[in-house]
Amino acid sequence: MATAASGKAGKAEDKAVPADLEAELAQLREDVARLTEQLAKTGEHTMSAARRAATEGAEQLRVKGEEAMYALKSNAGDIERQVTDAVREKPLTSLAIAAGVGFFFALLSRR
Repeated sequence: MATAASGKAGKAEDKAVPADLEAELAQLREDVARLTEQLAKTGEHTMSAARRAATEGAEQLRVKGEEAMYALKSNAGDIERQVTDAVREKPLTSLAIAAGVGFFFALLSRR
């Protein structure tokens, strides 16, 4: 009789195991779905943060580029004033320098 009782208990346990497995599988599916949602949200946040950082970086580069252009224009203006002043102070020397530079470029272009 002991074997009959243990046989009945074994059948009851067999029925409980698939039900437990199904419940665990359902829970596992829910967990995977939640993780997928969280990963998608994290990806969206990461993309928006990357876009924001790229936009800020581009803006900083634009500002630095504008500052560099302003500095170059300012320096070019200073050089132009210095050359103009030098030509006004010493016109013959400036003419001789210009002729020498022209002669040098002519020699270079012949070769």
